[in-house]
Amino acid sequence: MAGKIKHSIYNCGIVQFSKIHNRAGNITALENGISVPFDVKRVYYLYDIPGGEGRGGHAHKELQQFIIAVSGAFDVLLDDGTNKKIVHLDRPYIGLHIVPGIWRELINFSSGSVCLVLASKKYNEADYIRNYEDYLIETKK
Repeated sequence: MAGKIKHSIYNCGIVQFSKIHNRAGNITALENGISVPFDVKRVYYLYDIPGGEGRGGHAHKELQQFIIAVSGAFDVLLDDGTNKKIVHLDRPYIGLHIVPGIWRELINFSSGSVCLVLASKKYNEADYIRNYEDYLIETKK
């Protein structure tokens, strides 16, 4: 990451996707450049996480993400090195847009939760900051 991290937790935000309802159930469609402000290059999901547990303590240098609780509920701790906030996700038509340079932790999973992640880039280990102390050093540059 060249220079100080440019984003704050206030650049991250909740997005409510369209929900089409009929008596047979609901559907939410996600489209690159329309409902998602980036082209999705990777999709993955987390599941079978024991109730109350957490995942994902890291930051990305360039990657953007949308995190969606497609089933169950969990919290996302956002941290920019100065400010912290917790966002609760519990609806499959609500997504949390996370910009690059934000430390995130997924915590307090309810039993049976499924967390869907839409990512702006393919997996690249060099894009990760996995140690919180290293992250804090990057935010101070």
